[in-house]
Amino acid sequence: MSEGRPFSAPTPPSVPAPRRPAVPVPQSPSTATAPRREPEPTAASSDANGPRGGSGRPEVPRQATGPGPSAYPHLSGRPAHHRPAHPALHRARIVKAVAACAAAAAVGMLALRGNEAYAALDAPTGADSRLTTATTAGTPDPGRVLQIVAHPDDDLYFMNPDLRYSIAADHPVTSVYLTSGEADGINAGAAKQASTAPNKPAYAEARQNGIRAAYAKMATGDRSSPWKRTVVATKGGGHAEVDVLEAKPEVSLVWLQMREAGNVYGDAPDSLHGLWDGRVPHLESMLASGTPVKQRFTYTKEQVVRTIEGVLETYRPTTIRMQDPTPGRFPDTKRYTDHQDHFYGARFAQMAAEAYAREVKDRPHFAVQNYVGYFNSSLPVALDPDEAKEKLDILDTYAWLDRQNHCGSEAGCGDLKVADHPSGNRWTDSINYARDTSTSWLASDRDHGLWAFKVLDGQVALWHRTGLIGSWSGPRLLPGTGMDQGISTVTLPDGRIAAFGTRTTFGARPADYRREVVYAVQRDPGSEEFGEWQSLGTPEAADDTWTSDISAPAVSVDGTGLAAVYVRDGASGLRGRAQRADGSWGPWENHGGSDLHGTPTTATDGAGRRMVFAATTKTVIGWTQPEPGAPLGPATHTGLPDTTLPLTAEAREGGVRLWFRKPGSGNVRTALMTGEGGLKVNNLTDLGGLQGFGSVTASGHVLAGRTAGGRLGSDVGIGQPWQRSPLMFAGAPSSTMTGKNIVSLAVIGLDARLYVTSSADEADAYLAPWQPVGPRSTAP
Repeated sequence: MSEGRPFSAPTPPSVPAPRRPAVPVPQSPSTATAPRREPEPTAASSDANGPRGGSGRPEVPRQATGPGPSAYPHLSGRPAHHRPAHPALHRARIVKAVAACAAAAAVGMLALRGNEAYAALDAPTGADSRLTTATTAGTPDPGRVLQIVAHPDDDLYFMNPDLRYSIAADHPVTSVYLTSGEADGINAGAAKQASTAPNKPAYAEARQNGIRAAYAKMATGDRSSPWKRTVVATKGGGHAEVDVLEAKPEVSLVWLQMREAGNVYGDAPDSLHGLWDGRVPHLESMLASGTPVKQRFTYTKEQVVRTIEGVLETYRPTTIRMQDPTPGRFPDTKRYTDHQDHFYGARFAQMAAEAYAREVKDRPHFAVQNYVGYFNSSLPVALDPDEAKEKLDILDTYAWLDRQNHCGSEAGCGDLKVADHPSGNRWTDSINYARDTSTSWLASDRDHGLWAFKVLDGQVALWHRTGLIGSWSGPRLLPGTGMDQGISTVTLPDGRIAAFGTRTTFGARPADYRREVVYAVQRDPGSEEFGEWQSLGTPEAADDTWTSDISAPAVSVDGTGLAAVYVRDGASGLRGRAQRADGSWGPWENHGGSDLHGTPTTATDGAGRRMVFAATTKTVIGWTQPEPGAPLGPATHTGLPDTTLPLTAEAREGGVRLWFRKPGSGNVRTALMTGEGGLKVNNLTDLGGLQGFGSVTASGHVLAGRTAGGRLGSDVGIGQPWQRSPLMFAGAPSSTMTGKNIVSLAVIGLDARLYVTSSADEADAYLAPWQPVGPRSTAP
């Protein structure tokens, strides 16, 4: 496979306008932001690790203004409007246009009127509440969630409140702990560290007791709710403890009880890190003193992978939550930004999920969600105070603050190392997804069909609806494995859709672990066939430099019809590759910037100039082309306030409008970015919202994102109340304009199914019933 192969010419040629034109950012001198901060170690970290209507939304024109088709020549260079149409093709288009008009009317009726079969789900949540419940097609399949973490408490610190939301919704939830988290074996706070004798099996038991209490409280409200504890043989040849909550047997804990590294950053060969690198032939067990597992064991690297794969076979999850396998390093000290057990444990989980997808055929599809770890303490606060307090309350239970012996164990009923600082390094204030924050994975074509691209089973899954009221197909898995979460799409000038993502390969040696940017292009406009994945490589030299820490890609097409792709690299700067005039790709270029985090976003303004934005810990930095086809200009500070990382950009009002979340609130903010005469921020506005966190998608009159409770919240227009859907979902929502006055909106549920809805651009619009696409997941 060649690297950076140009887009191949489609047949027949045709050229609609790009899906999301973007805005220019004026050139201005680059200034550095604060460097990436290294969190101070604590006891916890060293062990575990103009207003509108009622909502205040500004009046925003419904359609983006962008260059006409003549501004986007075909890749061969011939202007699109000079291409003659065959007479038969012309007649077919007339017939198709008439049909489209009829379809548009039908869909408009659907979007505005809903469906009486789901009227029960369309009632307000309270007599004086501004919230309404969006309709849905039947009860969503809850799916099955399986979490894989390195230590007891990683789930509570880094996957909550998602974990609590799933348990509260009665979803089947299983948490898998790779190591016992025995650390130095001292279950005491700082004041009693010196006077407490180390006992690693007992400390491991105390942490288990704390986890069981925390889960019991989340599930039943009673931390002492009993568990059934059993021993099972693993696929790797050892034994694991499995705990099932008797009052809610859909909640399970799996303890693999391997030895932990005992050090966040330092050299520790007898660890998951050392086992991965081949520095030790096997890793020993570290059995908790109270575990029913009595037989010690050792695991080779292959046996760890097989053990996790066996857990996946048993529980058949539809959503797998794991830690970030590529967290990067601090630029100044070169230390890891996360615990080595966290990301090497995630790599074992990543490899096991790939083996499970490849070898086990009789299983449901699954999606993966990766979570940021320790570095949350250096980022703006993502949770509102109420959510943060709920999260801290669960950590208080785990930390055993009251010291009452509710568990009947001599080892203790919780983790006293955490009791001094249950919030950790501000970890209870935040939650951040390491990938899958892009909101451009849903695309519409010139015939008003819809295309959705998400990663299932390590492959890109494709769903397609023909026309406005056509039938859906999918999911169909495109060839090519190892795909990471986070797909971005762009519509090329000829009407084809290109999908961009990253792919992880393991290789024969540990040093061969690699994450690279790849893309695939539709063979013809409207075709469900895509070309093979082409590699654009990576700006990182090697995994041992920055741990392959590149973001998911952001891609846009400028006024010359050429695409460019951007990632945040491991040094927290912006890198990009742009197409040349002949369609080939230039080299990776360093566009500067510092302290960048998350995934950048990009769009093209009304003049055809590409604009790129990335969040820092303090503000947002932007780049722009001075004119279409020109190199990207220097990094420019926007002066915007800090955000909670995920940014969404869309061409509107002649510029590019940004949407993002206010730290410590969850409220949605927006600002129009214009570039004439220098980068300007226009009308920064707080739109309110339903608390929550994560990415916000925006198309036409619709805003949507995750709300408190983990469900989808949406705002469908001026003066309308925010709505809350019963859907819980993985990753980010996505939306797109379908025709001139229909917005389509989609999410991937925790059952790994696509759910879609639409809304007409009318004064009394609301979301049509949600429709699931594809088969329901089957029970384990």
